[in-house]
Amino acid sequence: MYLTTYDPFARMTRRAFGPAALNRATVMPLDGVRRDGDVLLRFDVPGIDPESIEVTVDRGVLSVSVKRTEERAENDKFFVRERTMGTFTRRLYLSKNLNADAVEAAYNNGVLEVRIPVLEQAKPRKVEVRQGDEQSELAA
Repeated sequence: MYLTTYDPFARMTRRAFGPAALNRATVMPLDGVRRDGDVLLRFDVPGIDPESIEVTVDRGVLSVSVKRTEERAENDKFFVRERTMGTFTRRLYLSKNLNADAVEAAYNNGVLEVRIPVLEQAKPRKVEVRQGDEQSELAA
């Protein structure tokens, strides 16, 4: 397991107001992909000013915060309003197998990509299988 979501208030809010009250996935959905040497996270953040995006790592917790501001003229009167405005944050616990000091982020076409390298000791490696007389060396 490379990531664990973190939201200390999610369980309490769901109990108080029901599951629909806190559906963060609709605001900033996330895909996580494991590659050979890294983990790639893709956040959908359409309509976000790239200058408002903040990615931080603090004590093994990756935080992604974005801000969507309302575009509205003084005389505008909404008849449909489904887009959520404000500041949104997703927090993920990073596994000790990931290099939190080497996180990189890039934003393109409404998608924020965060790349986190896997530590060398956590990468798969081939183990040599000894034969014959070499086995006795393991017992010593």
